[in-house]
Amino acid sequence: MIDTFSTKRKVAALVVLTFAMAGLFACSSGGINGKWVAEMPARDGQTREATFNFKADGNKLSGTVSGRQGETPISDGEINGDDITFTVTGNFRGDEVKMLYKGKMSGKEIKFTRSREGGDQPPQEFVAKKS
Repeated sequence: MIDTFSTKRKVAALVVLTFAMAGLFACSSGGINGKWVAEMPARDGQTREATFNFKADGNKLSGTVSGRQGETPISDGEINGDDITFTVTGNFRGDEVKMLYKGKMSGKEIKFTRSREGGDQPPQEFVAKKS
């Protein structure tokens, strides 16, 4: 004989878990939308302020990075839970330079690692805060 009370409890638990996971995903991707500000390391050892404007659409991430060089669109943006990745392509002394960004979002902060594609320099770390 099947215990219907136990089966109902299992179904209810599964429904609650499903909604909790959906809410967690929505918070992760939707929480990134908007303006973020960071003090990014510069080549001369100083820091420079940069502004990130992000927009999430499911697991896709779009937006811009603004700083001394103006506003630059991000490309290849992805969100996987609290992890984000994207690329920024700029021009440095006539050469195209791709910077790869990897970040971990935690509340109103994103801890980033930035590296130059094909570069021999060590990655740079910095934190962006939601504005």
